[in-house]
Amino acid sequence: MAAPAAQRQVAEFLAGITGQGVVETHISLVFLGEGEVLKLKKAVDLGFLDFTALETRARLIAHEQALNAPNAPGLYLGAVPVTRGAGGLALGGEGEVLDWVLRMRRLPAQAFLDAHGALDWVLLDRMADAVVELHARAPRRAGDGAMDATLAGNRAAGLAAGLPEAEVRAWHKEALAAHEALRPWLAQRAAAGFLRRCHGDLHLGNICLLDGAPHAFDALEFDEALATIDVGYDLAFLLMDLDQRQGRAAANRVMNRHLGRTGDVALVRGLPLWLSLRAFIRAHVAGKRGQDGVPLLRAARAYLSARPAPRLVAVGGLQGTGKSWLARRIAPLLGAAPGAVVLRSDETRKRLAGVPPETRLPEGAYTAEANAAVFVELQAGAHEALTAGHSVILDAMFQRQAEREAVAALHPDFTGLWLTAPMEVLRARVAGRRGDASDATPAILEAAAARDPGPLDWHILDATHDSAPDAMKALDLPPPPSP
Repeated sequence: MAAPAAQRQVAEFLAGITGQGVVETHISLVFLGEGEVLKLKKAVDLGFLDFTALETRARLIAHEQALNAPNAPGLYLGAVPVTRGAGGLALGGEGEVLDWVLRMRRLPAQAFLDAHGALDWVLLDRMADAVVELHARAPRRAGDGAMDATLAGNRAAGLAAGLPEAEVRAWHKEALAAHEALRPWLAQRAAAGFLRRCHGDLHLGNICLLDGAPHAFDALEFDEALATIDVGYDLAFLLMDLDQRQGRAAANRVMNRHLGRTGDVALVRGLPLWLSLRAFIRAHVAGKRGQDGVPLLRAARAYLSARPAPRLVAVGGLQGTGKSWLARRIAPLLGAAPGAVVLRSDETRKRLAGVPPETRLPEGAYTAEANAAVFVELQAGAHEALTAGHSVILDAMFQRQAEREAVAALHPDFTGLWLTAPMEVLRARVAGRRGDASDATPAILEAAAARDPGPLDWHILDATHDSAPDAMKALDLPPPPSP
């Protein structure tokens, strides 16, 4: 076991050779150098982790490198011993090993997304894609996700951090009830492969920009049980962090990009509990640091209790009328956190074809059979989310009356919005599209415009300009905020 005095010597040595300051967390010291940083695990025993043994720190440093290097290429540069030899302390030298450090590339502060400022839609989509890829690589595991122990441990941590006892105990009771109701469903998800060795600590501070692209790093390495969780619970930390830091629209965008890429609409069933638990974790961490954790504690309770009745909205019309723009605009304002599930026919078609949303498909992907499969998938996703208590917006042309009738029958609280605009406006919009899931061309638009949609009993909205205010009136919702 390394003595505290020995680690103090190591820390002084590392501060001296890096020379640009030290960042301290409850479990690490990060020494800042000109082009790289050296991360040292503190020899501490916090109950839920014990780093006092040198052998443990050595093993976990190596494990941290192995876990994170594939997800953040070029950021992790390897584990190196701090040694004491004839010439004194050295990095990677000969002699007695006093400790181990992890070498990492140094990034500017704005590369970390918790310090990046406002995140635009392109970056949010790329962040969601990075999470999808991370989870696709994550090894599947057996078990139950250890949620009982997680809830009990967080209750204890909340009390120890000085959060209001009555509210902590009330939260724990509500969370236990939510978990008990979800237990059979969580077991089904685990059996279906959604329980994986995930990141475990997937908040904005652990996502960075490497050469302009977002990558997750600093995965939880010290407890395999804590990181063996449902992919939805892993995602929920990021959604909660976005909701609290960037606003609901950002969280909704990432959720829907993730759902569009994976088709895992079912995960919304777990979001009230998962978002609540992630917010509660942040609350007691803030309390332990001497900050006010009560707002996050109350957010944790609100994620469980603020459950408006689900609604179904369909947005239809020709290509270029702005269906997807409107769906994304109103989704954050509809239903439970982080807003409505948006199911877009163009994205669904790409997922069924096994390609990313922005990949163009050949004409053969638009057969009558393919169109029918997309519509069936949209209906199934809507039913899944609505049954879970989550509002849904369906985004498709809905030119056939039978399709409009079918979606209206999915839920009693249904609103159909039909967007229109002059053909010259639609032609210009379709011709100017770049980087979008739609494969529509001006010729495809002309062909669609020639077809008669039949009688329309939906709200008809002029989409020449901003259709959101009229949509909000039709939905009996407050006016939307500025985009």
